[in-house]
Amino acid sequence: MTLTPTPKDVTISREDGVAIISITRPDKKNALTGAMYDAMTAVLSLSANEAAIGAVVITGSNGVFTAGNDINDFLAYKGDMGASPGLRFIKALARFEKPLVAAVDGLAIGIGTTMLLHCDLVYASPAAVLKIPFVDLGLTPEGASSVLLPRRCGMARASELLLLGEAIPAERAEDFGLVNGVVPAAELREHAIAKAKALSKKPQKALAATRKMLRGDPGELTLVMDKEGREFAARLTMPEARAAFMAFANKDRLA
Repeated sequence: MTLTPTPKDVTISREDGVAIISITRPDKKNALTGAMYDAMTAVLSLSANEAAIGAVVITGSNGVFTAGNDINDFLAYKGDMGASPGLRFIKALARFEKPLVAAVDGLAIGIGTTMLLHCDLVYASPAAVLKIPFVDLGLTPEGASSVLLPRRCGMARASELLLLGEAIPAERAEDFGLVNGVVPAAELREHAIAKAKALSKKPQKALAATRKMLRGDPGELTLVMDKEGREFAARLTMPEARAAFMAFANKDRLA
């Protein structure tokens, strides 16, 4: 599988029927830009259409999964928020018909957590930290997290994650049902790849049918994402969000 051009901040590899997407932007804690989202979406499209690929692994690098959106790149985007690179990527995850496995080490902020809701298996290192800070930024949920989190871990825990926006460590994420298992950091990547390889060797039609039963209609989720996206876009123009982003930018400059 060849992806051209590939941003240097996204590394694509392949092992025994498994495509591996590695987020590799250590100087920015693997914060995601539009170009990075587009590259990952392209990999999903290629993988969906290549019979030799049976599963996809998403992982970070250098002890970080992703710090979420690159704020400067995000604020520079002037297009339709309903067609933003990040939303296209998360919709591609929801529609993807092959197994998705995530290996999470270190920070998984914002979309770094919400993308995990679209993965079939999620493994985390003891250092993993999940956080959904949208309310703190004057924003609202995205990635269908407003419905997937209550389904996954119940209304009380979903409220804790989305309203309080507190960071939760790996073991608590496992208790919430957001993580399948906690694995030593040195073994995490290979563990996730091994699980993906195991899935890629299963009877594929039976696997796909079972996934569909488990996951439900992706069209329902994309409609939720569109609704969330309209509210999210409206919030971006309001004083709360502008003040939060200004505070973030000032903090970043002083760091």
